[in-house]
Amino acid sequence: MILLPALLLVQFSCSCGSDKKRDAAALEDIIDWSDEATESTDTLIATFWSDSLSYFLPDNNGGTGFQYWPQAHALDVVTDAFIRTGDTKYVKLMNSWLYGVKKGNGDKWKNDYYDDMEWIALALQRAYKTTGEQKYLDVALHLWGFIEQGWNDYAGGGIAWRIQEPNSKNACSNGPACILAARLYQSTGKESYKKWAIKIYQWEKSKLVDDWMVLDHINGLDNSVTKWKFTYNQGTFIGSAVELYRITKDAKYLSDAVNAADRAISSMSVNSVLKLEGSPDSSKDNDAHLFKGILIRYMDLLASEVISTSSKTRYSSFITANAESLLRNGTSHLYGPDWGAKPGPVTTLKSDVSACTLFECAAN
Repeated sequence: MILLPALLLVQFSCSCGSDKKRDAAALEDIIDWSDEATESTDTLIATFWSDSLSYFLPDNNGGTGFQYWPQAHALDVVTDAFIRTGDTKYVKLMNSWLYGVKKGNGDKWKNDYYDDMEWIALALQRAYKTTGEQKYLDVALHLWGFIEQGWNDYAGGGIAWRIQEPNSKNACSNGPACILAARLYQSTGKESYKKWAIKIYQWEKSKLVDDWMVLDHINGLDNSVTKWKFTYNQGTFIGSAVELYRITKDAKYLSDAVNAADRAISSMSVNSVLKLEGSPDSSKDNDAHLFKGILIRYMDLLASEVISTSSKTRYSSFITANAESLLRNGTSHLYGPDWGAKPGPVTTLKSDVSACTLFECAAN
C-alpha cells in the first residue's frame, strides 16, 4: 500500500519533532507511506523509549512507570520497521527490549493477566521469525507454559482473562492465544500447538461470536455474556481465522475472517474511519486507546491472503482512509486516540503505538 493517492491531504517533508502542516487543496499529491511510517515509528522511539530502562515509557509527559502489555505492541512496530527498512538500529533496540521488559516486570516474564502474556509472547515469536534469534522463541515458549494453564472448565472451556478470575472467559485472552498457538506450531512443527489453536478458536466462535461481532466475555459462574464490542476482539478473531487457514488450508477460516472484517468496517467506523474507543482526552491512559491498531494489524494480515480482489481492495482502502485521517490530525508525528481529531500536547504510549501500527500497515 505504498504510494497511494491522498484523498484530503498532502505530505510535506519534515524531521521528527517538527510540526506538520497539511494542505487539503493539493489533492494530486502522493503520500509515501513508507516515509510516514519511518517518521512516526522513529518519533515513537525518540519520545517513549528509555535507554536507561530499556523499555517504552507510558507517556510523553515524564511518566516513568512500567506497563507490560503495550511493550509488546511497541516491539511489533519496531519489528515492522526492521522488516520494511532492514535498518539494524531496530534490531539493537529489540535486544535491549528483551532485557528491559523482563526487568520492568519484576525480573520475570509471568504476569497475572493471560492476555498480557499472550501479547508479549506474540511479539517475541515475531521477533524470532524476523531475526532467527532463538532467545526470542525461548521466552515465547516459556510464556506459553503459563498461558495454557489458563484453560479450565468454566463456560465449557476457554482461556481465563487473569489468574485471579478463572471464571471470566474473555475474547481478549482467547483470540491472541489462538494466534500464538498457531504461530508456535509454525515455528516448532509440534502438533500440540495446532490442536490448541483449533480448540481455542472453536470455543471462542461458539461462545462469543454473534452475527460476526465478537462479544467481550462470558462469566463461567452463571454463563452470562457481556456484549461489549471492541476493535481489539474483532481484530484478534480475524487474526485467529487467518492463522488457522495458514496451518490447515481450510477455506472456512478465511470466510470467517472476511465476514468478521466486513462487519467491523460496517459497524465500527464512520466514513471509513474507526470510531474513538475510550476517553477522547489524549493525556488519559486508557487500554482502549491501543485497540484500533490491533484490528488494523489483523485486517492487513487478512488482505495479504488469497481472498477476492474486491475484499483486498476494501481492506486496503479502509486502512489507507484511516491513515490519511490520522496523518491529517497528528502533531509532529505524535497521535492521540481519536483518529479524526488532533491530540492535546500530552499523549500516551498506547495511543501512539496504535497509530504507528496503522502507518506501518499502510506502508506494508
